[in-house]
Amino acid sequence: MSERSVRLWAGTRKGLFRAESEGAGSRWRLDGPFHEGYEIHHVISSADRPSTAYAAANHRVWGSHIYRTDDGGRTWRPLEGRVSFPAAAEREIQAIWHLAGPHSGGPGLFAGVDPAALFSSGDDGESWGWVRSLDRHPTRGSWQPTRGGLTLHSIQVDPRNEARLYVSVSAGGSYRSDDGGESWVPINRGVRAGYLADPSEPAGHNPHALRLHPARPDRLYRQDHTGMYRSDDRGESWSEITAGLPSDFGYAVALDPADADRCWVVPEESSHMRCVCEGRLRVYETGDGGQTWVARTDGLPQSNAYVSVLRDALCSDGLDPCGVYLGTSTGQLFASRDGADWSLVAGYLPPILCVSAGPR
Repeated sequence: MSERSVRLWAGTRKGLFRAESEGAGSRWRLDGPFHEGYEIHHVISSADRPSTAYAAANHRVWGSHIYRTDDGGRTWRPLEGRVSFPAAAEREIQAIWHLAGPHSGGPGLFAGVDPAALFSSGDDGESWGWVRSLDRHPTRGSWQPTRGGLTLHSIQVDPRNEARLYVSVSAGGSYRSDDGGESWVPINRGVRAGYLADPSEPAGHNPHALRLHPARPDRLYRQDHTGMYRSDDRGESWSEITAGLPSDFGYAVALDPADADRCWVVPEESSHMRCVCEGRLRVYETGDGGQTWVARTDGLPQSNAYVSVLRDALCSDGLDPCGVYLGTSTGQLFASRDGADWSLVAGYLPPILCVSAGPR
């Protein structure tokens, strides 16, 4: 086992927690909460700037803000720019759901919000612009709120070409732009959508999570309302890879950045029940692009575990071997140094909305 030093973020309904591990990763030091009382929907950092992170914080009274740290979380400051609609839009931000930045570590940032919209910043969040082209897409009329609202929750940037962007809207579908957001094309062909009046419609779908593989950027993984899917052609077509999983419902997907065929998911019982199948917390791993799946259960509760794992509450750290981390709706934070054997980092946190990990 190689030496590793990991910083792990857990965003909860009551603030942000930080766990840090040294050496083999069996012992963790937990501190926080930061941003007390705020719901933390997403945290991002990058391997080339591990001490810099951004957190999307939301409060029912104080509104939505993005905070930045440059010292590993010891201190935070709100970004100068506020993500907000112009007054003429007659809309208000309900929550900032997702953040993304270019792989080069430059000053570009993206934010996905509820009600579903995409915002971009070219100056590290000092100012923001609404990407109106997505809102004006001809399929916009097919978007409808889901149980969690009408949210733009997944933003992926192609590391070869930062003008190629992917977003997902619940419920609206997944879209790709090849020109930096000037125009968009729906990418939902091959995804089952029996809940639509016309399942052949190009949009109106309900993707739960969309992930692009950084080493093989034409490959996308997608957990949808109707199953797990993989695309090898930038979303032009999708192949269902649900076979071998105990359910076609779930939220979370985590990738191994070094292996495009390896990923992890957490199936859930149904859209009605919305907790792990049979009360057993099982993380399913594939090493062949979804042709087969193996349940990874060592160290996870296998009875009376009626928890859920939300779309951004499962992640990997990109180290060698690749560590995997998950947080539950009842406040348990688990870590695995290899994606197979799990240990409890913290057991009594507030409900966990997101987990993010990387080298310190």
